[in-house]
Amino acid sequence: MDFVPIPTVAGGYSTVLADPPWRFKNRTGKVAPEHKRLGRYETMDLESIKALPVADVCAENAHLYLWVPNAMLPVGLEVMEAWGFRYTSNIVWAKRRKDGGPDGRGVGFYFRNVTELLLFGVRGHLRTLAPGRSQVNMIETRKREHSRKPDEQYALIESCSPGPYLELFARYPQPGWSVWGSEAAEDVVPQGRVFKGYEGGEIAVPEIRPGERLPEATELAIGMVLRDEYESGDTINDIAAIHDYSIARTRKLLKVAGTEFRSRGPAKPPTRAELDAAS
Repeated sequence: MDFVPIPTVAGGYSTVLADPPWRFKNRTGKVAPEHKRLGRYETMDLESIKALPVADVCAENAHLYLWVPNAMLPVGLEVMEAWGFRYTSNIVWAKRRKDGGPDGRGVGFYFRNVTELLLFGVRGHLRTLAPGRSQVNMIETRKREHSRKPDEQYALIESCSPGPYLELFARYPQPGWSVWGSEAAEDVVPQGRVFKGYEGGEIAVPEIRPGERLPEATELAIGMVLRDEYESGDTINDIAAIHDYSIARTRKLLKVAGTEFRSRGPAKPPTRAELDAAS
């Protein structure tokens, strides 16, 4: 796999995002995820990834966001250290179905993977920006092409970490980002087929019949969507009306999602008609 040199910027990049083409062997001894029939990308061995001169193009104080499959977590930590960063936290990508439930079509030898980790590392001393201190460490979206990560990551990173920004092994260049990788050029079509059901799109809130019992994971997924609506300013009554849920169901789903309810404010004094009716 041939690459051009990693781009540089005066003072170094303050934030780096990387999605290395990890190589691992499955139980049959075959190299994964390379597969000619599926049109997937070439992979790199661990030592080649660790040897990339990432530290040379970073600022003294910088952030690293490093994608790593669940089975490769120890290897991801090795790479982070080799690039000059110390691990501090992570962001979980929860892959969802259209109805908001876990997308159980993932792979895994021990468990069916419905998550992927975005490791967060720091070089030197650099806190996240103010919005980052209220940002939950989870992205919930639907899957797309093989290995394609959610576009929501860019807005999250830009709100939590300072520029200039560099993406390594980039496949879909973003405005304002420097990019590097064999599929980083705008005229290159990244490899990876889009399979049925993996077209991305918004998570839809499903219809729920009165009295219908839902799995806990589904309740949580729906609740997180409703929570976003509530935190955007909608009232519980608004949300219930939009989705044709009862007030009780709506409040329960919001509660499952850990929603902090707004104060209802002081009670309104009764009207003269109400006072007359009560006397």
